Amino acid sequence: MPKTIILDPDKCVGCGACVVACQDQNDLFPEQGLPALRRIYQIEENRADSGDITYASAGCRHCEDSPCFVGCPTGAIYRDDVTGAVRIDRDRCIGCHSCALACPFGVPRYDSDDHLYKCDLCSDRVQAGLEPACVRVCPFEALRYEDANEVQDDKERHYLGALVHGTRGARDIR
Repeated sequence: MPKTIILDPDKCVGCGACVVACQDQNDLFPEQGLPALRRIYQIEENRADSGDITYASAGCRHCEDSPCFVGCPTGAIYRDDVTGAVRIDRDRCIGCHSCALACPFGVPRYDSDDHLYKCDLCSDRVQAGLEPACVRVCPFEALRYEDANEVQDDKERHYLGALVHGTRGARDIR
């Protein structure tokens, strides 16, 4: 069964540990033009009664129906049969940026040679029975690596409960 990284924004404090773990795991150096594959977003809700701030750690969602597949004219983007991760064959990437245009989440990154690099769900770690690096280091367990179908079932139950009880729905990002 495919697994995915799920974020609980109620637990994320925006510390950036996941970003640093990603950089370390993938040998990415921002000063060399290679930013991390995860980013932290700060979302401010300005309401009359409060000014809530929510943080969101975001990365590739490894979409089941990945638009980047369709956008890639060379077939350089593929799904890993073992981990379910959306991966890149860098030797086939021609740097056309079509995948970036197709991705609604702005995930694709390009190196100095204009070739795509992206999150592979730490496939080497996952195949060794470990969690992705970003999940492993999250001090507040805001990131979890879980079965994608169970995550969807949990979301549906949460939203249905919110509808029935009139409470605000979940803000999970995956």
